[in-house]
Amino acid sequence: MAYSRQTKDFVAISDLHPNTTHPRVAGVIIGKTDVKSFPDRKSIGFDRFTFGFTIKDSPDYFINVSSWGNDGYINGLSNSFSIGDCVIIENPLVATKDPEKEDRFCPSTPSFYRLLVSEAHSQLSICSDIETMNRLLPLLHLPVKDSRDFYSLGDIVANGQSLDGTVINILAAVRSIAEPKFFTTVDGRKGQRLEVKLFDDSVTSFPLVCWDREAIQLVQTLIPRETVLFISDARIGFDSFRNCMTATVNSKTIITVNPDTKEASLLFSYANKVSESGVLDEDDRPGDVPVDSISDVYTVSQLKLKAQENPEVFCGITYSFISKLDLDASVSKVIRSRCSKCRYQVNEEIQSCSNTACPGGDQPLTVTTGFDLLVDVTDHTGTLQSCSLNGTVAEKTLGCNPEEFVSLTEDERTVMKWKILLERCKVYIKITPSPKSRSGMRGNVLQCSLADPGEVKQNMSALQ
Repeated sequence: MAYSRQTKDFVAISDLHPNTTHPRVAGVIIGKTDVKSFPDRKSIGFDRFTFGFTIKDSPDYFINVSSWGNDGYINGLSNSFSIGDCVIIENPLVATKDPEKEDRFCPSTPSFYRLLVSEAHSQLSICSDIETMNRLLPLLHLPVKDSRDFYSLGDIVANGQSLDGTVINILAAVRSIAEPKFFTTVDGRKGQRLEVKLFDDSVTSFPLVCWDREAIQLVQTLIPRETVLFISDARIGFDSFRNCMTATVNSKTIITVNPDTKEASLLFSYANKVSESGVLDEDDRPGDVPVDSISDVYTVSQLKLKAQENPEVFCGITYSFISKLDLDASVSKVIRSRCSKCRYQVNEEIQSCSNTACPGGDQPLTVTTGFDLLVDVTDHTGTLQSCSLNGTVAEKTLGCNPEEFVSLTEDERTVMKWKILLERCKVYIKITPSPKSRSGMRGNVLQCSLADPGEVKQNMSALQ
């Protein structure tokens, strides 16, 4: 059955059949694979090229499309559209799919068929009809799987290696997007890899790895901390090098950006609250970045410049002065208690977390208490304001734990402060770009100790 004349006589995906003559199908691209080549069995010494994509034309129906041909045709066709584009396909071949083979390597679809686009018989063009586009584009935000059928990141971590090799659905927010890394394989093929850090209300950082150029191009358009993803059919694996679970985008995966679902809306609200609180910028586990692996030395101005030019988190060493250290402020401004579930600051007298999206819910409040300081780091080129000095790093810097600090008199705290203040220190620091902060970046001190004068002279001379 064809659509009415108002919808340009398109055949609905749900109505496609091998007997359909000269079908004309409109849909929005929801998935796409990279172009691949294989030796042509009929023409020795030549390659055949292919790629696939998935189109959707209604909330419940979508179908896989593939195309084979020579280098020029396939690469030209692939480069003519991207995920998120609305396209019109004229006269594709409607073929019955082999469910076992198709669903193993391609996204699982509700259709019994697949479409084949050939240079000789078919044509694909970008849709420019506003009415059709307005009907199709909202479909980009509808997951291809049941919106309630997903694992939280906490579920994945809890199940651990029992999930190794499985394909599951994930709902998570984007924490950060690294720069792509390019490489060449031993047989001369060029490749790329990009890693996205995800988070939700149960886990603050979880790696999603992309190898395909199409997937990388999609995720590079996302806004960290303001984007929620429903990732259908991600492959879960155990990374023995990092000793953690990871998710990988594969040929079956469909990524739905900012899904129009209740579950995604709740996670989006949580992500906004956590992002605004600055919790994601804090790192109470400096062991995640071993200081002995950090060797690059910077002036303060060089740290600022690199943060502006580089959207990735980076670490460095600066020989600077601690120019602000409020140890003689009230204890509540030096030592803070945070919810152990969501890291929000809490008032223990209230005995509840004020974060409405806290995964602890109605459970009894459990807190972690530790140093929570903001310090200024200054050298001859400028000042990094409000750098975090937290947890065990603060304890090692100050030479005492929170319990010992509380027992000190005000004069004793002042003496402790001046042992560090305005002394040249060797500061290992982690810089996190943060568009929402006034300076556009956040600093987190990983280690701070009095600097050796000879080492300072040698390194500062090298920076001139």
